[in-house]
Amino acid sequence: MDIHEKEANSAGYRFVAGVDEAGRGPLAGPVVAAAVIFPFPPPLDLGIKDSKALSGRARAARLFDIFKEASSVGVGIVWPAEIDRINILKASLKAMELAVGKLSIKPDKILVDGNMPINTGISQRPIISGDSLSVSIAAASIVAKTARDAIMESYHRRYPQYNFISNKGYPTREHLEAIDIHGPTPIHRRTFRGVIKGISAGPEER
Repeated sequence: MDIHEKEANSAGYRFVAGVDEAGRGPLAGPVVAAAVIFPFPPPLDLGIKDSKALSGRARAARLFDIFKEASSVGVGIVWPAEIDRINILKASLKAMELAVGKLSIKPDKILVDGNMPINTGISQRPIISGDSLSVSIAAASIVAKTARDAIMESYHRRYPQYNFISNKGYPTREHLEAIDIHGPTPIHRRTFRGVIKGISAGPEER
């Protein structure tokens, strides 16, 4: 989990940031990204792994450890209206760029989850399945997922009929049925299939 950090350190890079995002697939809510810089060598004994492999309770515990051990953490958010305007791929890359910009330490190397580079003049390396191969990217995935889940749980209090506290905006059957019945909310992504159907349905169809 630290091979890419070791390679960067051996090449003379001092501040290596792992970057990842959460929320590309949901029908509602923002896409959230995080960037994490650990001091070298990065911690490998904290159980930090891809956020998808951890329970919510485990992510919360690891989040505490990440903020305790990290030199800097940044979070970037792109909201649904902009996702609809520029598309989800561009929004995800923008969220990662914003997260890097929020770091209190400017990185000199960025490890990006996925196969697409972000728009930055900083040296970077996209890594497919990076959240399983880099502790810095895995930490970023935990921060991004935890932050986005908290946002969706907050929206649940405003729109309880969609059960965002459970589905986090993903297209579950229950969520799709709620869109059919109630129509989309202001936080739904109106260019996404499933939401479009709810928009086009007339009142007599709901």
